[in-house]
Amino acid sequence: MDRRRALVLLAAAMAGPAAAQAQADGLRVILVGTSGPLVARDRAKPCIAILAGGRLYLVDIGPEATENMMLWRLPLPNARAVFLTHLHSDHIGDLGEFNMQSWVQGRSEPLAVVGPPGVDKAARGFNLAYENDHEFRRAHHEHGPHKFDIAAGLLSPKVVMIPARADSAPAWRDGDLIVTAIRMAHEPVTPAYGYRIDYRGRSVSISGDTRKHLPFAKASRGVDVMLHEAQHDGMTRQLSQALAGAGNARMSALMADTLTYHATPVEAAEVARAAGAKRLVLYHLTQAGLPMFNGGAFIRGMDAGGPLDWRLAKDGMTVDLPTGSDEIRFGQL
Repeated sequence: MDRRRALVLLAAAMAGPAAAQAQADGLRVILVGTSGPLVARDRAKPCIAILAGGRLYLVDIGPEATENMMLWRLPLPNARAVFLTHLHSDHIGDLGEFNMQSWVQGRSEPLAVVGPPGVDKAARGFNLAYENDHEFRRAHHEHGPHKFDIAAGLLSPKVVMIPARADSAPAWRDGDLIVTAIRMAHEPVTPAYGYRIDYRGRSVSISGDTRKHLPFAKASRGVDVMLHEAQHDGMTRQLSQALAGAGNARMSALMADTLTYHATPVEAAEVARAAGAKRLVLYHLTQAGLPMFNGGAFIRGMDAGGPLDWRLAKDGMTVDLPTGSDEIRFGQL
């Protein structure tokens, strides 16, 4: 690529939200990051973007996710909240970078960080880590009409508590947007949450990391789209054995451990059927992009339980749910 074309592309990427993102009112879901914690070419770590009412919300914000959002020119200054499912590093690693970038681009109020106990500590830690960065940027760039309000650049935590005998609890309300936190099964990571998002008659549920967990199906009853994690047990064992054969006993054991707290593609399909979800998208695909990944083997058995409209996620996949309609449109950025 010649230098002039590279500069034109860079200027376009920094020009603000893409005009192509204009849409009728409704929910727009963007699969920003669809891998697990392992390195996967062309896949960022877990992150789901939700656009509704002109505002941007995220569920998780793993490493590389902010870069994807900037390349796709999502409206970062319109960010209102990040809903964290749990505090594993692959789900929070880009929180500081996203907060800084959305503030620098013009976000005018603190960014809410919503989720289970521990999100308060995470927010304080990122605020402290970026404290000097914020001061430096204000000192250098605040002039004329361009203001850099330090208070607007902070993360503002909101801890959501689900009562002991309940499976879910209200997490957020912003006009017509309602977010419900759902207790998931990811022990010893506890509590871990999934989320259901409802907006003007359209809905999506997002599992985060979990074993097969039927209370998630109950809380997701009738959703337009369910996003559910999926890890293939056979491929995980294959990777564990390969690591052992290479002399890496520590990582071999670590991979074997993951079998106890993730759902298989078949189990995700069972949860979606139990919920009556209209569509299922599998994400957090730990093996995708790795040498042992085989798409045919990964999905084997998913259709055995009966009809189900499902897809494997890719970074940049979009799902549009217009209000006043039953339409579900899939696309790709």
